[in-house]
Amino acid sequence: MSQDRLAIHTITTKAWDLPTAVKKYAAANVPGIGVWRQWLDGRPLTESKALLDDHNIKPASLVRGGFFPGLTETERQAALDDNRSALDEAAAIGANQVVLVCGAKPELSLPENRKQITEGIAACIDHAASLGVKLAIEPLHPMYSDCRSAINTIGQCNDIIDQLGDAHIGIAADVYHIWWDPQLEQEIQRAGKRIIGFHVCDWLTPTTDFLNDRGLMGEGCIDIKYIRTLVEAAGFVGPIEVEIFSDRHWARDPDEFLTDIIDAYEKHVLSDSALKPPKH
Repeated sequence: MSQDRLAIHTITTKAWDLPTAVKKYAAANVPGIGVWRQWLDGRPLTESKALLDDHNIKPASLVRGGFFPGLTETERQAALDDNRSALDEAAAIGANQVVLVCGAKPELSLPENRKQITEGIAACIDHAASLGVKLAIEPLHPMYSDCRSAINTIGQCNDIIDQLGDAHIGIAADVYHIWWDPQLEQEIQRAGKRIIGFHVCDWLTPTTDFLNDRGLMGEGCIDIKYIRTLVEAAGFVGPIEVEIFSDRHWARDPDEFLTDIIDAYEKHVLSDSALKPPKH
């Protein structure tokens, strides 16, 4: 295992626009990228695709779709339209999956949020199938269940896929959101090859901001190597995507940050260490 599976999300190197990020990643021998949709703004999709191709950078994912729950039918339909547009964008740039941050409305009960999420994903399956792009459900940490996502565990993702089928739906497993789960090992085993995305960063103690204070791999308490062995034992062989929201790191020189990302990836993600229980 080497750097050939590394992908970095554009949100991680937030200061760089897409042309800059692609050039910097290519120069650093980073072969993959997670493209956030706002990085596609301002240019034709064909131009973004050519930019990626010219630098031999492979899009691991397009981020993000989701946010299905709504208080009105108009809101729910707008979400479906946006998700279908995201699938179109992914196909246009060569990404084989759209990561779904499923959404939630605090005015709705958790069961109602989850019902609307399942219905929203179901309504996108045919369009995903027509494009050959998968819907990657990303469970988010429960601290986000009020307004960002009412889907919070790999187990809930498995339940949705059991209901809807796995031909065009998978799971994006982000260590930041799943490391705490006492059922993690069992649900990863249950998921198997449904896991089509694997995102890494670290959980800081103390965390000063639950959105924008994530750590570089090795700075926190997540046993990233162990979780990697679990998803790989379940059949995952895809890109390993670095996704770090951090006001602290965003304030740094981005070239130095990129160097540290690659170093942390090699030291704290890559390893053939023996399986051991995670730190709960």
